[in-house]
Amino acid sequence: MNMKLLQKIGLGVFLIGLGLFCTLILLGNYKLNSKEFKSILDAKGIHSELFINSINTNLVDKEFTEPFSFSSTIITAVEESNKIHKKNREWKKIIWEKPHSLSFEIAKIAAKGAVKENKSLFWLLTFGLGILGSLLYILPNVIVLGPPGIKNNGIYFNSSTNRGFLGWFVFLFLVAFYVLLYFFPDYIVNWTFIVDPISQSISGNLASQWFLYGFLYCVVMIVMAIRMYIKYRNNKYQILRTTSVLFFQVVFAFLIPEILVRFDKPWYDFKNAFPLDYDFFFSWNLNSLISSGGFGLFILVWGIVLTLVIVPIMVYFFGKRWYCSWVCGCGGLAETLGDPFRHLSNKSIGAWKLERWMVHSVLLFSIVMTGLTLYSYFSGTQNVIGIKTQTIQNIYGFLIGSVFAGVIGTGFYPIFGNRVWCRFGCPLAAYLGLIQRFKSRYRITTNGGQCISCGNCSTYCEMGIDVRAYAQKGQNIVRSSCVGCGVCSAVCPRGVLKLENGPLENRIFSPEFPLGNTIK
Repeated sequence: MNMKLLQKIGLGVFLIGLGLFCTLILLGNYKLNSKEFKSILDAKGIHSELFINSINTNLVDKEFTEPFSFSSTIITAVEESNKIHKKNREWKKIIWEKPHSLSFEIAKIAAKGAVKENKSLFWLLTFGLGILGSLLYILPNVIVLGPPGIKNNGIYFNSSTNRGFLGWFVFLFLVAFYVLLYFFPDYIVNWTFIVDPISQSISGNLASQWFLYGFLYCVVMIVMAIRMYIKYRNNKYQILRTTSVLFFQVVFAFLIPEILVRFDKPWYDFKNAFPLDYDFFFSWNLNSLISSGGFGLFILVWGIVLTLVIVPIMVYFFGKRWYCSWVCGCGGLAETLGDPFRHLSNKSIGAWKLERWMVHSVLLFSIVMTGLTLYSYFSGTQNVIGIKTQTIQNIYGFLIGSVFAGVIGTGFYPIFGNRVWCRFGCPLAAYLGLIQRFKSRYRITTNGGQCISCGNCSTYCEMGIDVRAYAQKGQNIVRSSCVGCGVCSAVCPRGVLKLENGPLENRIFSPEFPLGNTIK
């Protein structure tokens, strides 16, 4: 069969699966009975008679044909009852849970219809077709139509990889998906139904929006990792690196935490270091770990040791690449799903300056927030020098944890490249980068005499480093932002660039240029 035709068939199958997946939001109906409502009240410990009366009047035993008006009724009831309770200082009656999170749990019970009754069928029609279509589209392209490795083979003329209309469509879709996932989970309850059987088999619980996201994350990484394996089939470093990030995402970030929940242990990703895991020292997490006995204390100690001991030691010997390109889930998605967009990263000096200011500001913000949090936890006060700790946590969680890390971090791949979050927002990347820049054995060595100025290295540097400028001068690359992905070396036709771990002496400047030609 013609490979181009096979690709078109694959794209069509993928779009059918994607279209059905999007349509699921509007399928089915919602009807909450009094027994189901009482189970929610008991489970949540809700004592607001204003909320209960409002739901009984406007929601119970009434049928809704779409999730939006159903959710709106619940949100309104929560907000109006809370407003009155706060005015009357009836703190025990306030519903502290986020309105859309509560609405999601109610919708999960109240939803009826074909999706809930045929979960496996709709999984096949959405995830199944999506996976099949993706592979049919990807495999011919990397096996027959393209050579191994990365070459400048028309990426700047492809509307999906150079900010064309397809790129903007992908951008809008990803942003919309993350907005729904983070802020309106009650609208996507049907999406969680199709992964309920998988969630129940692993954790014993019905799927939340976060299980859906974790499962989708792993599926996307696996499919795009297959593309990486074939595309970089002649580069052992890329094969090993892709295998590593895939393993840590699927096993450490997805399976192990869900299995822990099955055995009534705290959900925890053992590879997620502070300050990327910014809520590790929040009071609710500390209380949960302490109340979990010896295992919870082990997690607490491990989290501290990982951040203060293991991370700096590993960066000293191997650079930040050991984490950002071999372990981190954010980096794993960027290196698989985001690989087609890596050339879109801004290489200008202005972007470099903005990057340094932003990423280190986020790091400082996270450290200050954590300091205030720990002081509040041990002192028992909610305010520190007139600042309410909970407010700082909410601001960070919304702006950095949700908007930046989620909506912008992944949604902006098709427009600004695949490492927007890693470059401009990740506090752990900033922490790793500071160690790498001043106290690490890692560097990229260059041979200026062999450089032919083709520009492949700079084009495909996802971190916005003008690699060619260093290579032309024979200067070693020691940048705090470099994640050691090794693609610059992979695309160099002359073998000018090598990722190395060596002695600290002569690390910054090549022996060929002992006085050092610094790049401003």
